[in-house]
Amino acid sequence: MARKTRVEKYELARERLEASARWREDNGYDDLWRRMIDLYRGKHWPKTTSNEDLIAVNLAFSTINVIAPSVSVNHPKIVITPTKPEDEDRAIFVEAVVNHLWKHHDFRTPFRNAVKDFLIFGHGWIKVGWKFTEQERSISDTERDELLGEQINEADRFAVENPDLAAEVPTDEEIAANLPSSQSVVVEDQPFVERISPFDVFVDPEATTLEAAKWVAQRVVRTLDEAQGDKRYKPSVRRRLTADASISESRQNPTKDDRFVSDAERVVVWEYYDIINNTMSILADSGDEFLVDPTPMPYAYGQPFVMIRNYDVPDYFYPMGDLEALESLQEELDKTRSQLVNARKRYGRKYLYHERSFGPEGREALESEEDGRFVPVVDENKPLSEVIIPLPQIPLSPEVYNTSSIIENDINTVSGVSEYARGQMPEIRRTATEAAIVADAGNARASDKLAIVELSIGVIARRVIQVMQQFMTGEQMAHVAANSGDNLFVPYGREDIIGEYTFSVEAGSTQPINDTMRKQQAVSLLNALAPLVGTIIDPAALAKHVLQQGFGVKNPEKFLMQQQPMMPEGDPAAEGGDPSMGPPPGMGPPPGMPMGGPPGGDAFGASGGVPPELLAQMQGQMGLDLSNL
Repeated sequence: MARKTRVEKYELARERLEASARWREDNGYDDLWRRMIDLYRGKHWPKTTSNEDLIAVNLAFSTINVIAPSVSVNHPKIVITPTKPEDEDRAIFVEAVVNHLWKHHDFRTPFRNAVKDFLIFGHGWIKVGWKFTEQERSISDTERDELLGEQINEADRFAVENPDLAAEVPTDEEIAANLPSSQSVVVEDQPFVERISPFDVFVDPEATTLEAAKWVAQRVVRTLDEAQGDKRYKPSVRRRLTADASISESRQNPTKDDRFVSDAERVVVWEYYDIINNTMSILADSGDEFLVDPTPMPYAYGQPFVMIRNYDVPDYFYPMGDLEALESLQEELDKTRSQLVNARKRYGRKYLYHERSFGPEGREALESEEDGRFVPVVDENKPLSEVIIPLPQIPLSPEVYNTSSIIENDINTVSGVSEYARGQMPEIRRTATEAAIVADAGNARASDKLAIVELSIGVIARRVIQVMQQFMTGEQMAHVAANSGDNLFVPYGREDIIGEYTFSVEAGSTQPINDTMRKQQAVSLLNALAPLVGTIIDPAALAKHVLQQGFGVKNPEKFLMQQQPMMPEGDPAAEGGDPSMGPPPGMGPPPGMPMGGPPGGDAFGASGGVPPELLAQMQGQMGLDLSNL
């Protein structure tokens, strides 16, 4: 097959982008996503001139904001495992580096926004790459004097070391005249993780997964001045760029109709990634050739996008989101509530009265909403029962009120978010067992989403390290938590993070911390492992884990007793010794426990471990019965 010319490559890229846009429009994806974002924002009703009240009971918003924190609220604990034995020593440090970057470079914020997209639209996009930015700045007088001094000293040193060439050394005046007035300063030289709007990523319409796509592209809207001034673009092409009228007129970037607050002229630029040929190029809607010709992919891992997929639909590229199945139910709930409100207004209490029986003051008082107000009557010749007569009310059917509850239950069933999760107390009081079954059903769905989120974090973390291995220069600083609890900042270079590793996330580390649950789990662990303490379980290590993970103690070592040294063979104490000798102070069993310990061995007795006073402290903190320990 003959190699394509640059013109043919450009035409192919334009054809593919146009085909993808038509495919999305024909299948209604953009319209669907617009409706989903409106559903989340509470924009459930079209603009109308009707006088009727239009109520939006935004359970769609509640659903997303119940699910999102359950899968992505905390910084993840990323775990690194080397794939080769020679990388084992560096793996620990690489783990510290990637966790430091995630936290201190704030990768969490764009990732949480992508998770929100993942729930609302059915998918979210994350872009991982390297950002290098230089900026020209003026040199101050002080910096100029320092630079001048350095160059003069260098010239003098050269003249001394090379006397034959001393005549060619420039004078101080010549050096000063040639000093630059500005210098380039590196503003950014680091990896980036950013969320990309689902509306701005276009893919191969023949693919059903990103891995099967032949190409992927990102739409970037820039001001015309920015695009024409970007030195990365070919000068002859960027100068010919013109403003895209479609942006200002029809705002074809759907979710962000109001993001362009200025009147600046804008242009649509495409970053086009040809996966098959492993090339990247840039073109514009208003251009007639590449702004950047196809060049090898800038990243070793290929195209820079990570797609977070929600409910996959077989044979379809785009998955379903959590709101798509709720759309009709949300619409019906809004209509029902609006009907109730308007029915109350329409069939509220009304009265028939003789108009000539009331003066202006009486009419105003009669129409007032003030409670306990006196209404003066002008006509004294008629009894009050004939002056004003209440109209009979038309009661609403109880079924009208029940309909809202039915729809809300349907929404909870479809979304998997129970009334408990929404912070509501259900009308039907359930037993603890029934509530646990409901909670477990919701947790099963959340666990599936959590697994997807954790897998995506692992992919992103791997790419961050890969791009650092590829582009990093100089030294960076990483925060490392020492065993002593001290915070250490350790410098590192690219040679410190080389190697091949697998990336995973500690299960549940992104979920919110439930103090009560955490403490209960710690107690359960103690109870489960108590029979094994002193045999295959280290009591001090177990106590340290419980204090750290269950109670958040940063320095558990200060609570632990020192283990007693083993008695040498033949020592009377080792063979039973003097019966009058008891255990050292603080090493005896808890109050109420016999010296011989519990049947089957003492988990935390005279052999060391958690002292009784610490168990008492733990019991007080938790409000739980630890007497069985």
